[in-house]
Amino acid sequence: MFLAENATATISKFDPMDIMMLLFTIVIFIGWVRLLMARPKKNVFAIGFTTVSLLVFLFANYVMIFKVWLQ
Repeated sequence: MFLAENATATISKFDPMDIMMLLFTIVIFIGWVRLLMARPKKNVFAIGFTTVSLLVFLFANYVMIFKVWLQ
């Protein structure tokens, strides 16, 4: 009974939205790289906005993985 209770506790830490967070982070990273590789003229506002968004998502993923999943 105790082992079954521990198993359900670990399953409840995972949420399907976590996969979406990881996918959004990957998409933002791809967009950030494409903005940095733009040749003739770089859109500085878009690069700054994407950098802030990427940092926020990376921090959220760090908290999600290391503070929630692996606890």
